[in-house]
Amino acid sequence: MPNKGTPSRKRLSARPKRAAAKSARTPAPVGAIRRRNVAKILKAAEAVFAKKGFSGASTAEIARLADVPKPNLHYYFRTKQALYESVLDRILEMWLDAMDEIQPDADPAEALTRYLARKIELSRLKPGPSRLWAMEILAGAPHIGSFLRGRVRALVEEKSVIIHRWIGEGRIRPIDPTHLLFVIWASTQTYADFAAQIAAVLRRKRLDPSVYDSARETVTTLILNGLGLER
Repeated sequence: MPNKGTPSRKRLSARPKRAAAKSARTPAPVGAIRRRNVAKILKAAEAVFAKKGFSGASTAEIARLADVPKPNLHYYFRTKQALYESVLDRILEMWLDAMDEIQPDADPAEALTRYLARKIELSRLKPGPSRLWAMEILAGAPHIGSFLRGRVRALVEEKSVIIHRWIGEGRIRPIDPTHLLFVIWASTQTYADFAAQIAAVLRRKRLDPSVYDSARETVTTLILNGLGLER
């Protein structure tokens, strides 16, 4: 007869089973599920928008590509416009991170070399975002006017102050900082936006790493030489 103060073997053996069953039923944290679903949706949206533009894309197609039910997509992004703006914001964050190489106390040649390398690498690894942005701009920027007048303008003004400082300190030749940035964007993003044209002229089916390496070296040399800098 078991001691009243000691649980029976049957009761003891039941506890691990109940604990195991509870562990098996424990769902993933809500935050982790949300992050995973949002990441899948944004990746799919980026691909569809880059191919078809805002007007041609549908949330149904994006949901299929993301492998999530359409109602789930609209749970996270109420409208196609909201989803589009989130995709554009993610693109801008990616470019902001690269532009962070330009800092007041940085060596101009080293900072610009790193910035140009990162921009070329983004064109190689993530051409879709650049093409989507270009498509939107060519259409007259109907959906990103606030981005351009807000965050993009503020970023250019911030980095222009740093470049003006470099000029004032005699570290680079006098140039217009805003146009320097425009030239950098154009010369690096062309390897994403016009990859098909470049591949055709170079007699290639697609651009391989050697093309991007040559582009990086050429663009960097042109920019630095124009500013009176050496690598």
